[in-house]
Amino acid sequence: MATNSHTEVPSEGHKGGFPPFDSSTFTSQLVWLAITFVVLYVLMAKVTLPRLGGIIEGRQKRIEGDIADAAAMKTQSDAALAAYEKALADARANAQAIANETREKQAAEAEARRKQLEDGLNVKLAEAEKTITATKQAAMANVRGIATDATKAIVEQLIGKAPADASVDAAVGEALKG
Repeated sequence: MATNSHTEVPSEGHKGGFPPFDSSTFTSQLVWLAITFVVLYVLMAKVTLPRLGGIIEGRQKRIEGDIADAAAMKTQSDAALAAYEKALADARANAQAIANETREKQAAEAEARRKQLEDGLNVKLAEAEKTITATKQAAMANVRGIATDATKAIVEQLIGKAPADASVDAAVGEALKG
């Protein structure tokens, strides 16, 4: 069984062509096209394009402002970097000056201590030399007596009689001088 579900009723004035291409409606279509074009043109010219121009101009100003801000921040960062480098150089120079001053101070203290120790050693050396001289003189005095006694004993052993004290003293004195 075949069913037909067409609800359209064929019209009598319709010739079966595409309606926009119907030559009897061209003038009304052209009028509406002109009205629509003018309305769209006016809307674009008065509303849309000024808004777009304002948006573009706002973006351009914002970009220029951002570029100017970036340039100002770069200038500030360059100035901060220069100040940092100057402060670092000043700190290094200050540290070097402090190190030199400390080195000189310690060298002066070491020199003063060395002089003090040297003076103390010179005093001790002078005392030791005096002690040595005194000991040497005492020993030499004893040596003269020992040498005289030894000479008398040797001569007595060799010749059998004790020599005269004056001749032994003279002989020992000659021997000790030369």
